[in-house]
Amino acid sequence: MKYTVDQVKEIFQDAEIASFVESNKYFTETLGGKDNYPCGFAWVEIFGVRANSKMGQVLESLGMRKDSYRKAFIMHSRTPNVQNMDVKYLGADAAAKVLQKAGFRAYATSRMD
Repeated sequence: MKYTVDQVKEIFQDAEIASFVESNKYFTETLGGKDNYPCGFAWVEIFGVRANSKMGQVLESLGMRKDSYRKAFIMHSRTPNVQNMDVKYLGADAAAKVLQKAGFRAYATSRMD
């Protein structure tokens, strides 16, 4: 996977846009704009990138951090300002799909609050 810094930034920007579009669609169409339960969190885990590599440095410059336990970079999905875990998970899943298409080992995950 060889990308320039600008290409990586564009890929992650596309992932953030996909995240917001998908989660906002679910929030407005399925939930009717009401922040209902379940309450929780969701994020994207990106595996296979070393923190001291050029790609790792680019991800850190984009505001991501590497989780020392999971050994993955963490990307928080861009979603409407809600507590609903389903909204957040759908956003994280949309972002992960964009990243997977670009060749990253990325997976959405969530946890209930």
